[in-house]
Amino acid sequence: MKHTLVAWMRDKPGVLNRVSGLLRRRNFNIDSLQVGHSEQLGISRMTFVVDGDEHMVDQVIKQMRKVIDVTRIDNISDRLSVVRELALVRVRTTPETRSEIIQIVEIYRGEVVDVALDSMVVQIIGSEDRVDSLISLMENFGVLEMVRTGRVAMLRGSSERRKRGSSVWSARSNGIEAATATDLFSRSGV
Repeated sequence: MKHTLVAWMRDKPGVLNRVSGLLRRRNFNIDSLQVGHSEQLGISRMTFVVDGDEHMVDQVIKQMRKVIDVTRIDNISDRLSVVRELALVRVRTTPETRSEIIQIVEIYRGEVVDVALDSMVVQIIGSEDRVDSLISLMENFGVLEMVRTGRVAMLRGSSERRKRGSSVWSARSNGIEAATATDLFSRSGV
């Protein structure tokens, strides 16, 4: 079973490498990984999907909590959430197939974002199943190139999480006592 986990971590060099290295060393397979800025200054949000049973997911969470720069991690697999994925697909076209491709893309509420004489780039945003379905239809015309973001997820409804004063408090609750705002925000990057 696929599990969606969300982790908040300090936005500084090497953190993503430490997290992915930890998972690799423990032989946890990452199906998808997406990292970006969060609503809190100096904190990045990582959404990743792992395939395995409950015991394996519990082990992933326990190992992630040991990483000093990870301030929080949640398993949102069994909770109501909004899950989306983005894909860009370059499809081979001919004058005869171009209008058919455009009609299919419109049915999926996708968008044509680039057109050339022999190809077009299609953008689709939606659930993983919807993205997979459009891509399988595009394979009939010839997929020349493709890129996907992987899952991006957020819980539905009002936030159950209390707003914290700063990431310093979050880091201290994860076992870092000597952290200061200057330490946390002195470097940037994931």
